[in-house]
Amino acid sequence: MPEQNFPTKLRVPASHAGERLDRFLVSQLPEVSRARIQQLIASGQVRVNGDAAKPSLRLRENDQIEVLGSPQPPPLKAVAEDIPLDVVYEDDALAVINKPAGMIVHAGAGARSRSGTLVNALLHRFQALSGVSGELRPGIVHRLDKDTSGLIVVAKNDLAHRRLAEQFSRREVKKTYIALVHGWMKQDNGTIASAIARDRIRRTRMTTRTRGGREAISHWRVLRRIQSPFGKFSLLEIKIDTGRTHQIRVHLASLGHPVVGDALYGAPRELKDRSGSKLALARNFLHSAAIELRHPESGAPLRFTRPLPQELENFLRKIECK
Repeated sequence: MPEQNFPTKLRVPASHAGERLDRFLVSQLPEVSRARIQQLIASGQVRVNGDAAKPSLRLRENDQIEVLGSPQPPPLKAVAEDIPLDVVYEDDALAVINKPAGMIVHAGAGARSRSGTLVNALLHRFQALSGVSGELRPGIVHRLDKDTSGLIVVAKNDLAHRRLAEQFSRREVKKTYIALVHGWMKQDNGTIASAIARDRIRRTRMTTRTRGGREAISHWRVLRRIQSPFGKFSLLEIKIDTGRTHQIRVHLASLGHPVVGDALYGAPRELKDRSGSKLALARNFLHSAAIELRHPESGAPLRFTRPLPQELENFLRKIECK
């Protein structure tokens, strides 16, 4: 079928009489995705005999269909928002931000809301950011999970972005995290080198149990073991050689020691002691505490640190002083 021009007009032949509108358009417009066709119909940009129609409309022979929208949706673009930021360091090439837990780094293409993200706050604060990662992720060289707090590096121009990305790719950037996990680690330190892949059943999770995953390496060290009425816990320092999605969380869960607060990977949503007292953490006990890298322009070594945020310090005191 020849490529269609947009806007486009179609006439329903007898062979398609009785067919649903959405299915007819999918068959007649192969260059347009099914999802995009649904968007066009929902937004009133598809008209049948001059009127907006539902996707389930049954067509009749010689119905005149007009598609007004474009084959592709408009590109998603982040917008500036006046959101407070804890800026640890900045110059003309880069910035280092102490991200709070609960803030998404950037919205995804399928996100219901694209407000309140770190990117939106960055655009308001700095205006100019690198464009290497596209208009939805300006300045973003690496990420932190929504419920993980701590240090994240942002590129202000494309050259700085590419040079920083090279450092991450070559595993030259040193990242250190602090985590509280359930249970006592049997050893004082260790390395987890289990490949990580997307869980085939629960697509929001990652797993070490599927073949074909990407190499992932995490080194951990026990800072202290905690015995409390709410159970046993280990406070860990973790250094990672790779930066896979949910890497630390899935690696520790694979050892049977999920991060406190991380219900996605098996941690309880609340802690209980023998008296029935309850304690909950509305985030993961995981914090990006230190990062070391070279300046993308001068090559000078840079090191930044941030202590545990107050909510994590308070949580530690509650389980240790109970």
